[in-house]
Parts: sequence; structure tokens; C-alpha cells
Amino acid sequence: MQAIVETLFDAVYLISVITIGVLMIRGSKGNRQFKLFGWMAVVLGAGDAFHLVPRALALCTTGLENYTVPLGLGKWITSITMTIFYVLLYYVWRQRYHIKGQSGLTAAVYGLAGARILLCMMPQNQWLSADAPLSWGIWRNIPFALLGLLVIVLFYRSAKEHKDRAFRWMWLTIVLSFGFYIPVVLWADVIPMIGMLMIPKTCAYVWSVLIGYFAMKKECR
Repeated sequence: MQAIVETLFDAVYLISVITIGVLMIRGSKGNRQFKLFGWMAVVLGAGDAFHLVPRALALCTTGLENYTVPLGLGKWITSITMTIFYVLLYYVWRQRYHIKGQSGLTAAVYGLAGARILLCMMPQNQWLSADAPLSWGIWRNIPFALLGLLVIVLFYRSAKEHKDRAFRWMWLTIVLSFGFYIPVVLWADVIPMIGMLMIPKTCAYVWSVLIGYFAMKKECR
């Protein structure tokens, strides 16, 4: 039952975010903000596919324990693409609110993203092992969480300052995604049921993408 429900959920998610991303790229009508948002959605869906597709195959065939290598490789790729997702979201913020300069802020974003990617590349992560160390799961997520926090603050302050109703909840979608993700990183190996929090985490990302899509439909008529 888990295999059917989870596979259907993941298929709907991947098809939805990639399709919305493509529609945004094609329907942006030269608006750089929404074209960038579309690419962001495609990166999100394509990156997650590297982990979710092997997981679906594992659940529907011989089990997760027999797909350790492809699942680990997919998790590694997803970790990188999620970092790129937040860098692109930062640039969406810059485009939407016409931010100029702020070189220090941009350096902080690239510094945190670079630290996250560098930590993900370290062999100590043991991505292809069934017993990957929790400590490195925590280390690599520290700069990622800080990057997310920075983007949360930027969208919260700017949407409030500009009375931007279309993007007024963007900050909340990111808060929710991290709120559901962090317990999975910390305790999913000990309490497997906590892994179910990845479902509402995924829904939070879909909400993020839909915010951009509906804003585009309204503003690019």
C-alpha cells in the first residue's frame, strides 16, 4: 500500500512542478523574474527525480535495501540541486523587488551555497552507504538552513514593505519546508515514521511554485 500511495504522490509532484516550470518559462513573456522562477521549478523537479524515481522503483520491486547506491546517488544530486534552487530564489527576490547592489548579501548567498555544496562533496558523507553518518548530515545542512533563513527574511521583509499580496506567503512556504525537513535529517534513521514528514515538505515546495505561477498569470496578461 505504501508503495502505491507514495509512488503516485511522487509522480504527481514531479510532473506538476516540472510542467508548471515549463509553462512559466514559455509564458513569462520576457519577464525575467517569472522565467527565472520557471527554471527554478524545473531544477526543483528534475533534481528531486534523481532520488524519488529510484525510491519508487525500490518500493515497487525488491525494497529500499537493494537500491542503496542509486538512492544515495540520487540524494546527493538532490542536495546539490536544492542548493541551486535557493540561489535562484534569491535572484527571483532581486528581480521582483528591483534590488540593486547588495554585493555583501550576494556574497553571503554564494558563500553559504558554496559551503553547502563543498560539504556535500566530502567523502565522509558516505552517500553510497546504507550507514551514512548522522554527523555529516547535520554539518552539510547547517549552511543550507542558514541560506534558507536568509531567503525567508528577505521575502518576509520585502513582501511586507511592498504590500505584495501575491508573494506574501512565500516566506512561510520556506519555513514549513525546513520545519518538516529538519526532523527527518535528525531522527528519521531512529524513528522511520518521521520520514513521512517529507510529504508535507514536498507540499510546501509545490505551494512555493504555485505562488510564482499564479503571480505570473495575473501579472503577465
